[in-house]
Amino acid sequence: MKEIGGYIELDTYTGEMMHEDGIKLNCGRNALAYIIKAKNIKKLWMPKFICDSCDKVLSDNQVDVKYYSIGIDFKPVIKEWDGWLYVVNFYGQLSNEYLSSLGKNVIVDNAQAYFQEPIPRVDTLYTCRKFFGVADGAILYTDKFIEVEDHDESFNRMNFLLGRYERSASEFYAEYVENNHFFRNQPIKKMSKLTENLLHGIDYEMVKKRRTQNFSYLHRKLHTINKLTLSVPDGAFMYPLYIDNGEDVRKQLQAKKIFIPTLWPAVFNLCNEDDVEYDMAKNILPIPVDQRYGIEDMEYIVEEIRTLI
Repeated sequence: MKEIGGYIELDTYTGEMMHEDGIKLNCGRNALAYIIKAKNIKKLWMPKFICDSCDKVLSDNQVDVKYYSIGIDFKPVIKEWDGWLYVVNFYGQLSNEYLSSLGKNVIVDNAQAYFQEPIPRVDTLYTCRKFFGVADGAILYTDKFIEVEDHDESFNRMNFLLGRYERSASEFYAEYVENNHFFRNQPIKKMSKLTENLLHGIDYEMVKKRRTQNFSYLHRKLHTINKLTLSVPDGAFMYPLYIDNGEDVRKQLQAKKIFIPTLWPAVFNLCNEDDVEYDMAKNILPIPVDQRYGIEDMEYIVEEIRTLI
């Protein structure tokens, strides 16, 4: 029987949700697990330049994993492969034209390119919590389907998001990390109703515009010292600044409460020190450009970086 009356819960949002037509799942690694199961993938080529978040998914599904290198342009350095090729669209720098040219049996990871449209007939996944204030959620585009019965529930994992809204990130960082680890052992589930509702309340045009403007500003000011040749993506993820002493600058920025993550720590175990991926993981500074910030914030970041280098 439906409850009527009582206290009012969170409002139901009715705005348009981006990627509404995709398969809504609980997390990015389970979007990969879904594709593996749906297409019976037994061999998968992964980039060396990647985190270890999918390792358990791959081992649990008995996938034979091979690794390939990428270039400084983030493109795969591999001409042919047996099985499937997993391509990460790092910082949204790989165009749909390029991705389409790779051929069949390709999985595109758009976790860092939420505003890039999926390519028809190419398996593509997106991760919501890298772009928006939600605790979980992923979108998958594929042409093979499996039955997923259970919805995830997010209400008891929202504290770190609500807490940071009113206090500092440091107070809730441990909960944020715990939430990241939570999905390691979670089965494939449908996106939680709470997360889907929140995604219906986002002003996507504002988010895209703000992220693009911030990235563009940083690129104008920093491209002369950046070892990367970059395009400006719509709704950028972060601005990757590649400099020789990036590791040292990262530590000094942290002391000024400008928090620049090391996105690919697993690379240090997978690669040799003379590999390009090792140096990129060590010295690329992913600078935040998200919708929380404006041009004044970007000016401050540029000033601090130029002072340090």
